[in-house]
Amino acid sequence: MPGQEWATLVRSLAMPYLVLALAVLAETIGTAALQASHQFTRLVPSVIVVIAYALAFWLLSIVLKSFPVGIAYALWSGLGIVFIAIIGLVIFGQRLDLPAVLGIGLILAGILVINLFSSTSGH
Repeated sequence: MPGQEWATLVRSLAMPYLVLALAVLAETIGTAALQASHQFTRLVPSVIVVIAYALAFWLLSIVLKSFPVGIAYALWSGLGIVFIAIIGLVIFGQRLDLPAVLGIGLILAGILVINLFSSTSGH
């Protein structure tokens, strides 16, 4: 059945990206909790850091079945940088100057180049 084969193909292509997105989410939660832990002096945020980072690395290890390590790490860390910068602004009130915003824009541009044009990005 062509419809089922197409659905299976879409799921198999989308799954690594979903796992990568979950790894980025876990890493972002861990980094936000790291800020909230006040150098590991607050118990609950400190526990969240350890659990979130362990989950992030476990999920990243699964992604490595589909992506080369350099590409997976570039996407994982680049997206994490962008999201934690937004969280830093919204939750912690940390402002970014123009060079920082431009640099983050370049990171986003790099992520787009990898995903749209690289044949090594797993698609």
